Amino acid sequence: MKVQIIISLILALLLTQAPIIGKYFAMINTMIHESGHSLMALLTGGEVRNVSLFPNTSGVTMTGHTSWFSHVVTSLSGYLFSSLTGLLFFHLIVKGHYQIMIFILMGFLAINLLFWVRNFYGIFWLITFGAGFIYLLKSGQQSIVQYVLIFVASLVLVEAVMSAFTVMRVSFVSPGAAGDAANLAQAVKFIPSPIWGIFFFAQSLYLAWLALKKVFVL
Repeated sequence: MKVQIIISLILALLLTQAPIIGKYFAMINTMIHESGHSLMALLTGGEVRNVSLFPNTSGVTMTGHTSWFSHVVTSLSGYLFSSLTGLLFFHLIVKGHYQIMIFILMGFLAINLLFWVRNFYGIFWLITFGAGFIYLLKSGQQSIVQYVLIFVASLVLVEAVMSAFTVMRVSFVSPGAAGDAANLAQAVKFIPSPIWGIFFFAQSLYLAWLALKKVFVL
């Protein structure tokens, strides 16, 4: 398993740098990221108006909030949720709980398609990725299905770190355009965008380390 995970991590890192196909596969992390915003908005009494997923792997979640607290924790949740999901996936893989991972992925896909995502590319991605995933589950051998799930976990983990690094870099170069970091800087006036960017990147590295530790320390 360790060799499979190393290969999957390398492939995920290389694939996500490819112009078109790489962005298609990297979108799984964007979906999870935006799902984190959506779930936290609902849990804190807000609402989810719609979610958009775009070909360049960016995403936008339009939410409504009844309090400052709801707005802040919803803005915080995207990068944290992606990193925690990557950690969870590696935990499930190490324990051999592949079935649970499948249920989680299918849940993400179904909820986003049925309730949240409304733009054309987002719907296209959810349908095609979901159809391919279901086909694989029905027709693939158990060993192939397991390897694909390891690869998906690697994609989420790699993209969680890479996307957090990107927002940190943008927070220094163009603080007002740094997505969640910029939103948090507006909500919490005494903490500037670059500090939020550093926080997002630091937590992604720490949680990625915990995920890999589960594999290589055991």
